[in-house]
Amino acid sequence: MLIIGLTGGIGTGKSTVAKRFSELGIPVIDADQLARELVQPGEPALQDIVNRFGPEALRADGTLDRAHLRGIVFSHPDQRKALEAILHPRIRAEMQRRILTLDAPYCILSIPLLVEAGQGDMVDRVLVVDASESIQRLRVAERDGLSGVDADAVFKAQASRAERLSAADDVIVNDGDLDGLIRQVDTLHNRYIEMVGRQSDKAK
Repeated sequence: MLIIGLTGGIGTGKSTVAKRFSELGIPVIDADQLARELVQPGEPALQDIVNRFGPEALRADGTLDRAHLRGIVFSHPDQRKALEAILHPRIRAEMQRRILTLDAPYCILSIPLLVEAGQGDMVDRVLVVDASESIQRLRVAERDGLSGVDADAVFKAQASRAERLSAADDVIVNDGDLDGLIRQVDTLHNRYIEMVGRQSDKAK
């Protein structure tokens, strides 16, 4: 099975691209979703986070206080690395476990920090969703309400646009309308199906 690593900076439209692949019948394993599952109350990762960051990392109901933690890790790179050390190995292991359960010509691993975390070895091809920084900032402000300072911290914590593009095997440029984005995904879907078909023919 062909494994495609989907990545891109904040506000580039990764979720929309992943949704379209899913609509086309392609399994999508989302690192962010796995991270949310791994920090539910009672999960070992949540206890490790509390041990590292203190009880202030929890809300009154015992769930993770994401806003509090985000404010810490985006301002302090060493703290971000500590959080990643807790979550990334668990996310990677769960992704690999789920891949083994799939029956599809190819699958999508949606990993926002694929380049930053050096996880390219998990995938056969890297698909980058790209947009200009000005468009990213506009989308982030409209979607998440982040201030310019908060957005700066997020951008600083992520790989640069050039770094992501240098790691890409395929690129979707999301600087237009939704119809244009969907057409690009559909084109890539057909290309991936063809690639799988060629690999299958060679194996015969």
